[in-house]
Amino acid sequence: MSVTSILSIPNRHTDMLRGRILVIEDDRALADVLRYNLRQAGFDVWVAYDGQDGLNQARRRRPDLVVLDLMLPVVDGLEVCKQLRTDPLTRDIKIVMLTAKSDESDEVVGFMLGTDDYVTKPFSVKVLLERIKALLRRSEPSDEDVLAAGPIVLDRVKFRVTAAGRPVALTRTEFRLLETLMEYPGRVFGRSELIESALGDDSLVLERTIDVHIRALRKKLGDAARYIETVRGVGYRFAEDLESTEERE
Repeated sequence: MSVTSILSIPNRHTDMLRGRILVIEDDRALADVLRYNLRQAGFDVWVAYDGQDGLNQARRRRPDLVVLDLMLPVVDGLEVCKQLRTDPLTRDIKIVMLTAKSDESDEVVGFMLGTDDYVTKPFSVKVLLERIKALLRRSEPSDEDVLAAGPIVLDRVKFRVTAAGRPVALTRTEFRLLETLMEYPGRVFGRSELIESALGDDSLVLERTIDVHIRALRKKLGDAARYIETVRGVGYRFAEDLESTEERE
């Protein structure tokens, strides 16, 4: 499609949004226009030029929303949508499908596969951006659903953790441990308390097993692991003031 048919959006700092968007579009000129305008609107944006690369990036980056072209090389848009919806890592990602087709049957198939919205080319980037904003607002978690401290963000609803913007893949136990510690920063938790909170009071787990889980959690968090402090002889806490961090084991 002609790039001249797309409206460019001015930079509006008062309308900045935080969001991660993956554009899967084989028309490089159009992809560049979308990337530029979405970044101007405050989004983090990545681009894939074929369906397989799009799937790989979606699984690796786990964006909040995918702008997905229907007619793609390697893997077509409908198959990409199907795989995104059946993969536990990507099934909650919002999807806006783009297509040059106006056949109603294509829209029906797209929605049956799990597309959240459908935009037919040619379109205005301004209109597309408003549709994206509306989708992200509807899925925006409440303050109670998200814990954020230092570089770590934990989303209870999406079961997602990021450290300095980097996705961190945690087991259920590691997630519950981090959630417990982050919910009460500065509070010291004994190992038995963490077992009860993260595993349930009916779990037959040795207290030292918690140390194994904490070590694994720290390793996955990388530099952000310094926020999990060891209080010798007692247990662990999430740091309020890193300057007062106790010496680790």
